Amino acid sequence: MSTITSLGIGSGLDLNGLLDQLNAAERKKLEPIKLQQQSHQAKISAYGTLQGALSSFQTAAAKLNDPGFFQSVSSTVTGSGVKAAASADAPPGRYDVNVEALARSQSIATGGFAGDATFGGELTMTVGMGDEARELTIDLDEGSSLADLRDAINAEKGGVTASIVNDGNPDSPYRLVLTANETGTNAAVQSVSLGGENGFSFGFDAEGNATGSMTQTVAAQNARLEVNGIAITSQSNQVKGAIQGVTLDLSETTADGSTTTVTVERNTLAIREAVSDFVKAYNEVRATINGLTSFNAETGDAGELLGDSTLRTIENRMRSTLSGGVAEGEFRMLSDIGITLQRDGKLKLDEEKLSGIVASEPEALAAFFAGESEAGGMAGKLNEALDQVLRDEGLLDNAKRGLETRISNLDDRHERMERSIEQTIQRYRIQFGQLDVMIASMNQTSDYLFQQFEMMNAQLGRSR
Repeated sequence: MSTITSLGIGSGLDLNGLLDQLNAAERKKLEPIKLQQQSHQAKISAYGTLQGALSSFQTAAAKLNDPGFFQSVSSTVTGSGVKAAASADAPPGRYDVNVEALARSQSIATGGFAGDATFGGELTMTVGMGDEARELTIDLDEGSSLADLRDAINAEKGGVTASIVNDGNPDSPYRLVLTANETGTNAAVQSVSLGGENGFSFGFDAEGNATGSMTQTVAAQNARLEVNGIAITSQSNQVKGAIQGVTLDLSETTADGSTTTVTVERNTLAIREAVSDFVKAYNEVRATINGLTSFNAETGDAGELLGDSTLRTIENRMRSTLSGGVAEGEFRMLSDIGITLQRDGKLKLDEEKLSGIVASEPEALAAFFAGESEAGGMAGKLNEALDQVLRDEGLLDNAKRGLETRISNLDDRHERMERSIEQTIQRYRIQFGQLDVMIASMNQTSDYLFQQFEMMNAQLGRSR
């Protein structure tokens, strides 16, 4: 039997076109699988959108699950030269601050040395006063350079930093400078002694005057200020305790005739904003759910999670928690603090009522949201309910894993059906090839018989 290299050549039929149509018809069997995969993937994406909204709501609720947050205070400064940071235990009030002097670090310097000056022997130094005083003893090898001396002092980390300054003197320009690492008189260098040819010394006499061959270029100084007329000294420019619960950072002295005022007040704005953010975050969740469960009767378009059981469970848990309130306290329900549940499922905040509660009853508000235990208040109850939804192997995670498993099974089914279709089309191709060969053979036989009849007619003198 002759071989056909291209379908349809032997028979003249459009067998390739017919095979393409059969292939297209067979591949329509894959469309339901693809539609299921797309539907599952759309649900997974929708779960991700829902998870993002719920996570934002959980974050907003968690901020209210801290009793200390409701006791927070803020500080404002009118004037210059002072910054203030208030902690939770700072009492509200107004404080006038006058800065008379800033704390400074002491600095002392040797006389000048030539570049080839050498040192050796025992260097002793006392840094600081009282219980904080540190005694340093450094053994220098004979022939040590000024740089060696500097490095040896710095290696001790004894509260002083050594450096070398070039003052431009043509004969002996190099001077060793010692600077206290901290401000105030308690951190100052009290004495320095190094013997030998290029030795030097420093100290204070009975009247507190600097003595010795080293010069005190900057005297140690404590910060001096007045708070509401009370004189205060501080070893540093960061002053704690001058105002209870407030840290003052001093940067410049107060100009004559002016006063810097520090005002400490309860941070009611932050509390109101946090409760408002809580309401907004829940309403965002509600809007997200409405979008994911929407249905357009005219077009037939539906949200990805319309009728989804997982979403219904999440809705029921949140609604139950919000409407259930808390077990004890002056405020029991959201409506008690000005938050009401609307018919559309969203929350509405009465800002005027909330402002009054924040100003006059912050402890009761803290008890409502934070409670006496981590899950005792409204915020804690919501966090616990949302954690069951959002955590690993929680409600949403399990739902997504289930869909991913279904998609994987559909992938396997799609692959098996692809192979089956390929086998079917290959069988059709073989059959069509056989048909093509058979019709071609029949056409050849027909042509041969026709020729024979023509020859017989010619021999018999017959005409067609």
